[in-house]
Amino acid sequence: MSKLTIIAHIHANPEKIDLVKAELHKVIEPTRAEKGCLNYDLHQDNEDPAHFFFFENWESRELWQAHMESQHLKDFKAATEGSIKDVVLDEMTHIG
Repeated sequence: MSKLTIIAHIHANPEKIDLVKAELHKVIEPTRAEKGCLNYDLHQDNEDPAHFFFFENWESRELWQAHMESQHLKDFKAATEGSIKDVVLDEMTHIG
């Protein structure tokens, strides 16, 4: 199977940008150490600072799904409860 690419769009509530950004930074290192993580790169929109996104590549969908159940993501969700407007996950396959 081809590697899985994930584009994760996270929109923080405007008054919670700094909190969400700090909590997003906390998940980078443990995620990069996970089995199957090829890259996990955080970005912030230049025009809309409340919009963050991760560009991720995983060896397989199964390993990404294990990541989605990780303790550090559970901790992130708890720490940012009520601070995030929405999250959109795009699952993609590299084709060229």
